[in-house]
This record gives sequence, structure tokens and C-alpha cells, in this order.
Amino acid sequence: MKLHNFNSGPSILPQTVLEQASRAILNFNDTGLSILEIGHRTAWFQEVLNEAVSSVKQLMQLDDSYEVLFLHGGATTQFMQVPMNLLDDGETAAYCDNGIWGKKASKEASLFGNIAVVADSSDKNHTYINKGFTVPADAKYLHITTNNTVEGTQWHQFPDTNAPLVADMSSDIFSRPMDFNRFSLIYAGAQKNMGAAGVNLVVIKKEVLGKIKRPIPTIMNYQKHIEAGSLMNTPPVFAVYVSMLTLRWIIEQGGLVEMEKASLAKSALLYNTIDSLPVFKANVAKEDRSHMNAVFFLSDPALEAPFLDLCKKEGMIGVKGYRTVGGVRVSMYNALPLESVQIFCDLMKDFASRKG
Repeated sequence: MKLHNFNSGPSILPQTVLEQASRAILNFNDTGLSILEIGHRTAWFQEVLNEAVSSVKQLMQLDDSYEVLFLHGGATTQFMQVPMNLLDDGETAAYCDNGIWGKKASKEASLFGNIAVVADSSDKNHTYINKGFTVPADAKYLHITTNNTVEGTQWHQFPDTNAPLVADMSSDIFSRPMDFNRFSLIYAGAQKNMGAAGVNLVVIKKEVLGKIKRPIPTIMNYQKHIEAGSLMNTPPVFAVYVSMLTLRWIIEQGGLVEMEKASLAKSALLYNTIDSLPVFKANVAKEDRSHMNAVFFLSDPALEAPFLDLCKKEGMIGVKGYRTVGGVRVSMYNALPLESVQIFCDLMKDFASRKG
């Protein structure tokens, strides 16, 4: 039976990436060594890192005012590393709470300065994106989570603000074209759209750094990582390599324009199916629905377990909703083929015909 991988992360990777990475484990670029055992300061790995950085800059169309880092720790580490580098004692940062990850980010940031939660969608269980909010004039930056993996919402238009814009793009990075130069800092865990778990992408506009009076631990200091070229300590070599391969694949597929076309086709197919079947219901506001993570429910809660059992039986992997939300979650990252979404929609229709 063919499996269809809808996991929210770690998630599906392109088949060609898996094949190349598996070969490199045994023999990296005909060196006779595994990618798992090459030195991180060798010319071999420097080529990998250079391509990964240049691919990020190409896809994001970044100008020379930006630096690209590949760091340990995932997005959760960035919850503290961002304010540690951008927010001084007594200063204020603005945060949008549109779900679990935005809330966690603001909580960590509160350890380093004052936090103004300028948008909070908890009044409707985070089923919409706040719009028209006000950012304090003295805010050092505004932090948003561009796609809310757990709740199934996504920013389709970004706030217009004078404050430097900081974004956690972990779950929709490289899924669509946008003006990335609008952002002062972008971070994203790799394990959804750009590789394997274990490495975190950080893109920084250099002008926002160096303004903190408080001492910053060396390993947490973005400037030190920039000076060291992401090699201050041993990087997650294999994870960086898989990210490089995934970025190369995105470029070969036609870049972010083609990623968005595929994303819109997959999400439209799924949401149209949900809306056409009374057995299912989606609570997220239509204009704020995520193209990456569709979160929906059974109209009759008693049908949820039978539907999830059917999904498991038919090889639909990772579709149970997040533990704090419940329901069903279908993640549609770049590497997921349209065919998998179509097969899932056919399964929904068959279930509805028998249970509806």
C-alpha cells in the first residue's frame, strides 16, 4: 500500500532529495567518505554551505544588506535569540498572538523586555488573523508567525508597519513569492518545507544588529555567527546538506512561483471538498485559511474516530489534529504531490456517502 505523508513536521521530502541524501550517507560526491563523517571546515562542506546560502538569496531575491545563517536549535530557540539580539532592557517589542507558536514566542521575549501583544485571536480560538491593529510607535520590532501550523491560519497580506518586521516562517517558508526585503529578520525550522529536522534558517538585515547594551552570550550572538559564516561551532552537517538539496530542488522546479501554483491547486482542491460535504466543517475564516495546513472537523464528533481509523487503514499518515485542537489536519507542503490530496479527497467523499 502506498503511503501518503501529510505529517505537519518532520514532513515529506522530495523523492529525489531522499535518493541523493541516501547515496551521500554512503559516499558523498565520490569522496569515499559519508556526508555524516566529513569535516565541517573542509572545502567539501563549504561548497554545500555556500550553495545553500546562495540558493536562499536567489529564492528570496535578497539584496546585500542581508546575511543568511544556518543554526542549531530550531525555531523555538529563536523565540529567545531574537529578543536577546534585538530587544534591550526596558524596551518594547510588539507581538501578534495568532496561535500556540506566537504565544510561546511572546512569552520567551518577555524575559528580555516589555511585550505589547497587539493582536490576539484567542477570542475565536485562533480561527482568524487580526487586521487593522496598532503597533506602538516605540516598538523595536513587530513579530508575526506567518503560518499557524496548529490552528490552520495564514497571513496572506502582511501588516504595514514602521517597526522592523520579524517573522517565524517555519511552516510556509519557500511556498510562495513575496517581498522578503520587507522583513528585518526571518527564521524557519527546516523540517517542513526546506529539509530535515536539525537546522534552522535565519535571515537577518544587518542594520538591526549591534544595538543591544546587554551582553549577549557568544553562541547566541547573530553578529558572531555572521563573522564565523555559520561555523562558530560544528553545524548540523547532514541537515544543512538536505536543506541544500531541497533548495536546489525548489529552484529546479521553477522556484517560488511554481511552488505557489502547486500550493494553491492542492489547497483549493481540499477546501472545496470540505465545503461541499456537510459531514466536514472548517472553522477557520475563509480569507485566512492556510495553504499549508488545513484544519477541519467532523460535524458529528462521534464520526471523528471512525474517519481517522479509515485514514490510517488507507495509508493517510499524520492527519490527526494537534492535541490542543483536535479534529483533522492535512499538511500540504511543497513536496506533497497533488495526487495525494486527490486521493485523500476521494476518501472523504466515500466516507461522506456512507456516513452523511
